[in-house]
Amino acid sequence: MFFCPQIFAPNKKSVILYVFSERTIMTEKKIPSELGTQPVGKLLRQYAVPSIVAMLASSLYNIVDSVFIGHGVDALALSGLAVTFPLMNISTAFGAMVGMGSSTLISVKLGQKDYDTAQQILGNAVVMNVVMGVIFGIFALLFLDPILYFFGASDATISYAREYMQIILLGNVFTHLYFGFNALLRAMGHPKMAMRATIATVIINTVLDPLFIFKEIDLGFIQFSGVGWGIKGAAIATILAQCISLAWQVRVLSDKREFIHFKRGIYKLKSYIVKEVLTIGLSPCLMNLASCFVVIFINRGLADYGGDYAVGAYGIVHKMTFIFVMIVMGFNQAMQPIAGYNYGAKAYDRVTKVLKITIACATVVTTAAFFIGEFVPEYVARIFTSDEKMIEMAAVGMQYNCLLFPIVGFQMVAGNFFQSIAQPGKAIFLSLSRQLLFLVPFILIFPHFWGIDGVWISLPASDLVSSITAAVMLGMFFRKHRN
Repeated sequence: MFFCPQIFAPNKKSVILYVFSERTIMTEKKIPSELGTQPVGKLLRQYAVPSIVAMLASSLYNIVDSVFIGHGVDALALSGLAVTFPLMNISTAFGAMVGMGSSTLISVKLGQKDYDTAQQILGNAVVMNVVMGVIFGIFALLFLDPILYFFGASDATISYAREYMQIILLGNVFTHLYFGFNALLRAMGHPKMAMRATIATVIINTVLDPLFIFKEIDLGFIQFSGVGWGIKGAAIATILAQCISLAWQVRVLSDKREFIHFKRGIYKLKSYIVKEVLTIGLSPCLMNLASCFVVIFINRGLADYGGDYAVGAYGIVHKMTFIFVMIVMGFNQAMQPIAGYNYGAKAYDRVTKVLKITIACATVVTTAAFFIGEFVPEYVARIFTSDEKMIEMAAVGMQYNCLLFPIVGFQMVAGNFFQSIAQPGKAIFLSLSRQLLFLVPFILIFPHFWGIDGVWISLPASDLVSSITAAVMLGMFFRKHRN
């Protein structure tokens, strides 16, 4: 108990002082105030390590399904899985709109010391995730086959895509809550807890995948039978792993010792909170929607000029680059609470410093992707499949896709920076520029001149133009800010 001498004085002022002092001490223990005091480099490292580990685990979480499906079913199953990417991106888009929007807003409110609103944001985020998850899952299930055909499925791959997505969509609401709660834990100053949830999900999924996919499992020293559900088993393992981690997240967020936690009276939707969350979250939502439409154009272009195997090859390319993109996103997630808190506290020098450090780290990561994609693409492709035709196509696609990857990190950080400081307009434009405004026209035009190579060439061309755009916008922002 905090000792205050004035408490012994029998007057109203002393009692108020005591209560205020008690609340101040509790607040200092629970609110991540180090975001505004500790050295920026140390803070970014402290938040980035668990975020990157979580993002790497998340990328492995997605890759594990592809590896087991590629070797446990067949090469066309990989093509069917690749067709599901746009639909899963759409689901992710709506989840990100709530998850990233609410977590960013909580960070800003904590920086402004507006703790009551931060508590209300938590409750509203739960309700919004449930509503969006249920509505999207039902709608997609009702029109699943037409959607998958539109996304590039053929008669040879539709059965694989359908089996996988039926299970994923049935568990869609749990997926929304799982990713949304992870974002909230990071915003509340618990990046390590978010990391543990992600790692647990990966481990559970990795254990369950072979059991559910294969009929027989031979580890050399031991043999045992699996369920043999094929690609459907991979989807069941995915949802089950998320549900187990979700149960742990709910337990953490229900802890009354946390300053922000589940309690009565915070779940009624408030229009001003919903509006702010959706406005801030619109940027990652549009980024994922743009990614969805881009994948549709890429899949259809590759299917027209290279067939189902080319679609599967892009799935491999996407998984490889996804690892490095997720590492950059880990840095972005680490930057988000630091930039948001200090921007809310008007500590602009710290905002600038964390941006510069994050850009440098992201550039190192995407440059590593460039070297791997350009010099050892065949080795990467063989991790996913033993089919020589698909390996050859994936290697070519990887070399094209990674050609200008060193500048991609800068573009990603710039877009996330504007989102972190609650300037969604700029973030939305930068999100759309790389994936939609530039890439889609390139995909529509280039194949007429270079065939399937034109589809691949459009990827680095878009990276170049969008990075130049990001540099111009960031320069304009800081010139205006200095004035």
